[in-house]
Amino acid sequence: MAFNEESVLTRRALLTGALAGAVLGGGATAAQASGRARRVLIATNEPWGTYHAAPLLPEARRLGWEVVQLVPDRSGVKPGDPVPVMLPGEVDEADLLVVTGAGDWPADCAARLRRLPLAASSLAYQLPVEAPRAKEFRGRLRAITASSPAEAKVFDDYLGTGRRPIAVVGTPQSDDLPRRAPEAGTVLVLTSVTRSGDTGGSAPGTDLLLAAAERLAAAGRHILVGLHPREDRSLWERYEISAVPSVQASARAEAAIGIPGTVFPVVAAVGVPLVGVTDPRLQIPGYLLSVCTHTITTADEAVTAVETAEPVSRKVLYEAAGPVGGSARRLFKVWRKVAQRARAA
Repeated sequence: MAFNEESVLTRRALLTGALAGAVLGGGATAAQASGRARRVLIATNEPWGTYHAAPLLPEARRLGWEVVQLVPDRSGVKPGDPVPVMLPGEVDEADLLVVTGAGDWPADCAARLRRLPLAASSLAYQLPVEAPRAKEFRGRLRAITASSPAEAKVFDDYLGTGRRPIAVVGTPQSDDLPRRAPEAGTVLVLTSVTRSGDTGGSAPGTDLLLAAAERLAAAGRHILVGLHPREDRSLWERYEISAVPSVQASARAEAAIGIPGTVFPVVAAVGVPLVGVTDPRLQIPGYLLSVCTHTITTADEAVTAVETAEPVSRKVLYEAAGPVGGSARRLFKVWRKVAQRARAA
């Protein structure tokens, strides 16, 4: 694999049914001289998880792109969600299909929209194990992007693409980082997802994280909770739940503790020291752990770990988070090249 800076949801019956009426690419054409905005369709492993696409919207508006997430139906879309959605059968025109994973939904969308140029972009972490359905579409991929060098290696293993060029573009979440202004005694708790649902799976470790938060609160720390978009809010209502996304909330924290996930390198980029809560059942890519000063396996370790946590070095940060700032611009540049080449072919 080469890369450069620019370079457990099955529900098969539902997903297949949603795709049954999808256009097969015959009506999906490139933007015409009429001035129609370029349209990129995004299909994720979490079909209704539009929070992965939301950070792309500001740059899309600036560039005149339309970002649309493909969903099986609208049952999992919250009212007022800023990310436009479509069912595959509603697609009339598009310039590009981007898959962010190789789960059932992205693979099914790729199979049905065969005439659209296809790219893969990692917008959330995957495991370095080849996904069973990746082989169905990887030969069609005209570009692959990842946030960082470390994520590129994992995404390569996940897709089974082996030595394909992967453009390292950074993460759009880092394009508007808050200025850090830590409040004395404040610890940010970064949650994962406790219960699986139609939108996606869960991660072990919440009981340990809850116990760690209790220890920290008992030690006099103010607990500020950054909720995963799909986490059960009721589990954390005893503490202050941030009204803004976790990355913005992290500016208030002296340190952060949580179940390592996609947001960890971005919070590290803000300059916040991190402590990872791990569980024997958790599978976590090494680069997410690399931005943690400590990882803990018992709640009794939480207070000392938080007190001694330090920001990561620039070298570690770049390997895990990639280039900070301008990430969405770099990502759209890759996508634009794919769309233009397809139109010229």
